[in-house]
Order: sequence, then structure tokens, then C-alpha cells
Amino acid sequence: MKKVWVLGSLFILPLVFYIFLSKGIYKYSNLPILTENVIDIEEISSAGNSSFKDKLSIVCFLGSDMNSAKASLFNLNQIIYKRYYEKPLFQLIAVLPEDKKSEYEEVIKELSVFTNTKNWHFVYTNNENIQTLFHSFKTPFKLNDNLYSENAFIIDMELRLRGRKDDEDTKGGKLYGYNMRSVSTLKDKLKDDINIIYYQLKKSREKKERRKREI
Repeated sequence: MKKVWVLGSLFILPLVFYIFLSKGIYKYSNLPILTENVIDIEEISSAGNSSFKDKLSIVCFLGSDMNSAKASLFNLNQIIYKRYYEKPLFQLIAVLPEDKKSEYEEVIKELSVFTNTKNWHFVYTNNENIQTLFHSFKTPFKLNDNLYSENAFIIDMELRLRGRKDDEDTKGGKLYGYNMRSVSTLKDKLKDDINIIYYQLKKSREKKERRKREI
């Protein structure tokens, strides 16, 4: 019996673990599309040097209250940006009121002391444009009076808002955005969901390469 148990632990348990892991990968290998046809950021930016097209964008609306803005910006920077900024297609876009540009330039200087900000994009525009862009995401949220949202959003390469439809902490299960004030949400949810998109991109690339070899 002892030999049987040892053999079982050597062969059967790893097999069970593999099956469990495979089911987990299957379940989370697709991040749902919650909104299509989001307005491209280039349509509201006077500079015109940023776009959602062909990029994986994490988008935040930081508003005019510097206390809320700085806390959210530094959380995103430390937990998300520093992990992914060198990955292909990745960018982090902050949408900001144009009348606060000088104040934000000081914050960006502070940020750049300890961060390579090459894939941080700060887009300044008027209040109406900020609202228009935010509404195109078609979420249940609203910007506050300072044009701030506590949530960061995933916009994929085809201008689609991605999120969850079975989030256990959200009423109705749909997770449209990720609370920037919550370190655990950024670490446990936003990071996981970005990883899923990169997993999808990898699998898609592998399929294309196989097709080329077959031809």
C-alpha cells in the first residue's frame, strides 16, 4: 500500500494539478469586451501625439484636485507602470484639465526623478472633451466635480474597453474600472487582467506563426 501511495503521489497528483491549472488558464484566457468604439484620445488632444490605436492603454482621469491626482498617479506608477512600461504596445495615459498644466508639470518632474516616463502620456484638454471621452467608455461611473475618477480603465488596441463580467466584488459582476486608491485591486485585478491580454496576444501571434509555417 505504501508503494501505491508513493506512486500515486508521484504521478496522479501532478496530473490532477495540471488539469486544475489548465482549467484555470482556460477560464481566464479571455478578458471580456464591455464597450466597443471608444473615442480615440487623439480626437480630443490638441497635441495629437497620443492614440489608443494599436496600443494597450491604461487610462486614468486625474482631475484638478492635486491631492487625489497625486495619490492615484503614484499608485498606478509604482504598481502598474513600472511593471509593464517596457512591454510592447503598453502605454499609460492620464487625461488632465488644460488649466492645470503648470501644476501637473511639477508633479511629472517629481515622478521622472525615479521613473522612466517614456510610456506615460499626459493629455491636456478642456472640460467638455474630458467628459466626452469619459462618456464614450459607457460605464456606470461619473466624473466628480473636479473631473476625477478613482478608476483606471483598460482600452485595447481596437478601441474597446475591457474588464470582467464575473467579478465577485462587484454588484452584477461587471468590473468596468480598477480603483486606483486600492493597492490590492491594482495588484490582484488590474495586473491579472493586463497579463490576460498579453497572454491572448502571445497565443494569437503563435497561431499566425504556425499558419505561416504551414503555408
